[in-house]
Amino acid sequence: MTRKALLIGIGPGGPDQLTVEAVRALNEVDVFLVADKEAAAGREGTGDLVALREEICRRHITGNNYRIVTVPDPPRDRAPVADHGYGRQVRDWHAARARAYTDAIVKHTRPDEVLGFLVWGDPSLYDSTIRVVERIRSCGVDLDYQVIPGVSSVQLLAARHRIVLNRIGGPITVTTGRRLGTDVARGADTLVVFLDGCLSCAELPGAGWDIWWGANLGTASEELVAGRLGEVMDAIRAARKRAKAAQGWVMDVYLLRRAAVS
Repeated sequence: MTRKALLIGIGPGGPDQLTVEAVRALNEVDVFLVADKEAAAGREGTGDLVALREEICRRHITGNNYRIVTVPDPPRDRAPVADHGYGRQVRDWHAARARAYTDAIVKHTRPDEVLGFLVWGDPSLYDSTIRVVERIRSCGVDLDYQVIPGVSSVQLLAARHRIVLNRIGGPITVTTGRRLGTDVARGADTLVVFLDGCLSCAELPGAGWDIWWGANLGTASEELVAGRLGEVMDAIRAARKRAKAAQGWVMDVYLLRRAAVS
């Protein structure tokens, strides 16, 4: 029997940042499979991520005819490696995640139940859920799935800072902290940067950059900083520290733009 699954984008943290389509999808689900990152080594405090998903369900689902099954998230090797090695590490992690989800599906769900994956932000942008679900299918689970888009952290960042991401007619480079230097060297001058816990932007040559930064967007521990890069790095580091202390985790993103020559 083919199982049905819904991959639902739930926004970057605020329980009111769901689309009407996402709320309808929540109400179709019988069993939500939620990764418990706190079960992985070195991820203390991430139990709040499970709690936020539970709050979203309480707020938006009519009735209580659903279950939440937490799935221990496999630990990931985060040792620094070259790009080709990094890809292998991530693919291995996805495979381990798929095996953990497959075990949970077999043990804790029935074939006639609708499965739900609550995807942080939007499933299309720096998220592994679609890839993991494809691997679950390759593990032998007959699974038909639908993707419901969500509000991304990039959208919320722009809204909070009241900015347009691109210059008029200009391109945007979406990248990560580990690739930031390479992309800037290739001429990118407007960049949205994810996964930069080390704040690689501080190492960019020259002082002619403006930054719009945000962390834990949409949550009670939201932090925002904007200004000339060289002048606000200390403020960003302090805000990042506050967010981590308040929530136990930090998810940040920023827009970096080469300052216009006056």
